[in-house]
Amino acid sequence: MKKMLLYALAAGAVIAFAAAGLAGESSKGMSGEELFKEHCALCHPDGGNIINARKTLHKADLEANGIRKSSDLIGIMRNPGPGMATFDKATIPDKDARKIAEYVLKTFK
Repeated sequence: MKKMLLYALAAGAVIAFAAAGLAGESSKGMSGEELFKEHCALCHPDGGNIINARKTLHKADLEANGIRKSSDLIGIMRNPGPGMATFDKATIPDKDARKIAEYVLKTFK
């Protein structure tokens, strides 16, 4: 029951972002940190994970889940597992996705 509540909260948050028009906003000139805060921080505060505590953005968890480089993280953004919103190229262009991935890899050690 608790897990379903978390899924519902996460889904609500994603819908709220989309409804507010934040998901597709122009990100020209934004840093990886700014893009992370806009698109990811709600579900991944301080590199954590509010849905699945074993899938944080910290290096040990990333590596345990086979994520070692930017392209691995971008792959998860584009084709995530259960509980995570899909961030397609229209929502987060490749250039911005790379900035986010590089920020995550250098920040959450």
